[in-house]
Amino acid sequence: MNVTVNVTRKKGPLYLQVKNILKDRILHGIYPIDTNIPSEPQLESEFNVSKITVRNAIKELVQEGFLETKSGKGTKVIRNTSASKLSKGKRFTEVLVEEGHKIQKQLLQAEVICNQEDTEPYQLFGEHCLRIERLYHLDDVPYIHYTHYLDARRMEGIEPSDLHVQSLYGLIEGQDISLERFRDGFAVAVAPFHVEDRLRVKKGTPLLKRSRYSYDETGDVIEYSEGYYNTEMQHYVVNYDV
Repeated sequence: MNVTVNVTRKKGPLYLQVKNILKDRILHGIYPIDTNIPSEPQLESEFNVSKITVRNAIKELVQEGFLETKSGKGTKVIRNTSASKLSKGKRFTEVLVEEGHKIQKQLLQAEVICNQEDTEPYQLFGEHCLRIERLYHLDDVPYIHYTHYLDARRMEGIEPSDLHVQSLYGLIEGQDISLERFRDGFAVAVAPFHVEDRLRVKKGTPLLKRSRYSYDETGDVIEYSEGYYNTEMQHYVVNYDV
């Protein structure tokens, strides 16, 4: 389900774009720990960039402790977790990846919509917002459905092609927005029909619903999201460091 991503200079240094995409794949188990990432020529071809661009991207990931390069043996993944502002402990996807699972993201839709007056997005963002719909696959089986709502005026630099593989929060911060606080709510709920269909669950199946509010440094809500997890496949885990 990997999608070729067009990296362009208007989005910033090419090597940083390649680095961020490779890092995202490592964190989601697309490149498992103790295995080699694709060769330099393969990456040059996929991203349509020069050898030096690929090497600079790999060099940064080596310095951050994700990769190890040995002459004649390729470049191996040696770490697949990262520090996160979302919590002091590991993120849920990192826990799954550490256990040997693979998480793949599928962009279903990204568009500016008109909000209905009696909805949470209308209360937060007014008449219009950017809606992003994503499906997460656990070992190639649909597992999580997420709908993100964002302030469209502050997301004008984000292109749909960026959303196929890159972290949404990384793209938000690329808009010079610093996410400083998050608030999550959990409930058991029946998902809308189209979500049940995407997750391939029976109508009326109770699912774990996660609602998230993401705030910038001034306290404004930048993102509101609703996620539905099919916990029959895999329980939701919160892992804390103390």
